[in-house]
Amino acid sequence: MISIKTERLQLIPLDHEMLSIWKNTGRTALEKFIHLQPNSWNIEKFYEQETFLALRDFWIPMTKKYPFDFLWYTNWEIILTEKSCSVGGIGFGGMPSNEGNTEVGYFVDQKFRGQGIASEALAALKTWAFQDPDLHMLRAETPVDNIASEKVLIKNLFHSTGQKEILTPEPMKVICWECPKI
Repeated sequence: MISIKTERLQLIPLDHEMLSIWKNTGRTALEKFIHLQPNSWNIEKFYEQETFLALRDFWIPMTKKYPFDFLWYTNWEIILTEKSCSVGGIGFGGMPSNEGNTEVGYFVDQKFRGQGIASEALAALKTWAFQDPDLHMLRAETPVDNIASEKVLIKNLFHSTGQKEILTPEPMKVICWECPKI
């Protein structure tokens, strides 16, 4: 199994089979399949809905379509090693585009926030991603009121490029971020 390890974390990318277990039989079955202690995520409704839609409409179809490049199209479970449980997820919006960029997104269970977990996970995944010679820029978006997520991006050398409004199903203002390969 592919994974990225840091001092406190292990990032495990979910392949098509693992994603299908999650969708068809639930998070508990997935956690059991990858030998994790159960942890019911405590996340905001927005992230819960976004995760469900990503699972159904992006991760499952794209990992089936791109089985050899699934790492760019899936959720990477953020595992807190000392507890052997998933405390969130992180992932990309696909392989680098022709312009050399892709988007990154992440979330952490509320019970584990404020411990630097998102910053550590993003740093590790960013290092892995920038090993790809076709990737020149990582992008991200944060809701304008998500100060904690802004701090994660700033700590990982992202800079703000402005704001825009997106539909998710309601209109929401977001801050746009970029991090060039150095």
